Amino acid sequence: MDKGKIPLSGHARGLAPFLLLLAALLGGCVPQRGTDTDAQGPAPVEDWPALVAEIRTFERRIGFADTRNFLRYSGDTEAFRACGYVSRSYLPYSYEDPAIEWFSSVDEEQCRAWGAAGDVVFSESEALGESATPVTASMLAAPLERFIYLVIHEDCHDQFDLPYGVEEALCNVIAFKAMATFAEERFKSKAREREAILRYAHVGAEHARLTVESYQRLAALYAHHARGRTSLGALLRARDRIFRRAERELGWARGDLNNVWMANAMTYSRHYSSFERAFDALGGDLPRTVAFFRNVDATKPSAAEIVARHGLQNDRSVDFLRTYEAAIVQAAQKALADNLAATNAKEILLPHR
Repeated sequence: MDKGKIPLSGHARGLAPFLLLLAALLGGCVPQRGTDTDAQGPAPVEDWPALVAEIRTFERRIGFADTRNFLRYSGDTEAFRACGYVSRSYLPYSYEDPAIEWFSSVDEEQCRAWGAAGDVVFSESEALGESATPVTASMLAAPLERFIYLVIHEDCHDQFDLPYGVEEALCNVIAFKAMATFAEERFKSKAREREAILRYAHVGAEHARLTVESYQRLAALYAHHARGRTSLGALLRARDRIFRRAERELGWARGDLNNVWMANAMTYSRHYSSFERAFDALGGDLPRTVAFFRNVDATKPSAAEIVARHGLQNDRSVDFLRTYEAAIVQAAQKALADNLAATNAKEILLPHR
C-alpha cells in the first residue's frame, strides 16, 4: 500500500509540489508539543489579526524581517498531519533521522495500527514555518501563550537557513526569550495573561533540559544493547522505565513517550543550552543575538563542504546530521568568543570619563 511517505516537516525548502495540503512538509518541523498550562489560564485568541500585527512590530525591533506567515485564516485547515514510525530497537537521532518513516496520507487510526510493529506518533501541527502558513483552526483554539509561541517560532525559521537540528533549538531560545519580553511589555497590566506567557517560556526551557537528560539515558541504554550486553527484551523494559520517569518529569500522560517523540523533542532540545548560553553571553540582548546568528548563518560551511571535509557518503545520513550540526555549533562558539573578545577590547580602549 502506498502510505504517502514523506519526511516530517514544517518547512518548504527545496520541495517540488506533490501534495497541496502538505506542500510545506519537507525537512523541517512540526512544532513541539505545547507545555502544560493552567486550565483556567487565558482564553484562546479572538482578534488574531491585531495580535499578529503587534507581534510583528515587536519582531521588527529584534531584527526579524517580515514574513508571509499568519496573514490569513484558512477555514479549510484544522491542522497539518504527519505520522512517524520507527523500530523499537533503534533510537533515532532527530526527526530528520532516515530511520524514521514519515507518512502523509494516513489518518490517526491507520497510523496507530502500525504501532504493533514499532513506535509510532500521529502529530497534528497548528502551523508550518517557511510556507506562508495560515492561521488555522487549531491555532485559534490554542491558549494565548501557545499562539504567541507559534507566531514567533515559525517566523524565526524564515530568518535563517541553518540545519534544522540547529534552527529548531535556536528558534526556541529566541521565541522563549522574546515571549518573556513581549509579555512584560504588552500584558504589563494583565497579570493572568502575562504569567501564562512567562510560565510557558520557563517550562519550555526546562523541558529542553529534561529531554536531553532522558535522551542521554536512552542513548546509553541503546549503546549497551548494541554492544550485545543486553537482550532486546531487557532493552525495552529498561527504556520503558526511562519513558515513565520522563513522562512524570514533563507532565505527560503515561504511555505518551516513545522513540519517535524523543527524536522529535531532541531536535528542539539538543543544542538549546548552547544557544541559551550564547544569548546570555551577548548580554541577554535579543537584537544582538539575532544579528549574531545571522552572521553565523552567512558564514557557515555548506553541506557539500561538510561531506567532502569529513569523507561522508552523502548529506542524508545520520553521520551527516551529527557532523553538520556540530560544525555549526562549533562555528557559533568560535564566533562568540571572537565577538566577546572584540567587545572587551573596545571597552578597554575606550577612554575613561
